[in-house]
Amino acid sequence: MSLFGSGSASPALPKSGSDVKAGIVQQLQQESAMNNARLLIEKINENCFDACIPAPGSSMSSQESGCISSCMEKYIQLWNISSKTYISRLGQEHKRMA
Repeated sequence: MSLFGSGSASPALPKSGSDVKAGIVQQLQQESAMNNARLLIEKINENCFDACIPAPGSSMSSQESGCISSCMEKYIQLWNISSKTYISRLGQEHKRMA
């Protein structure tokens, strides 16, 4: 079985320390991205649902559906802008410290 449990029955080849570190970093980045996506969906559900559907029922009106779509688009755009800004600042800090 490999380091990250891929389920492979063949024995894994010995890995160097840098290979193991790179694999762990990649796995942590993937888990972080998944967690960020979950948080985004949670915030969209929490805020857009409350704002757009005042009286939940068995179906949504076209107005409620449009409101949900618009709200989701705004959240996703804001998330993307915030992420790009954060990544840019991290890059600037990294350059400044190097």
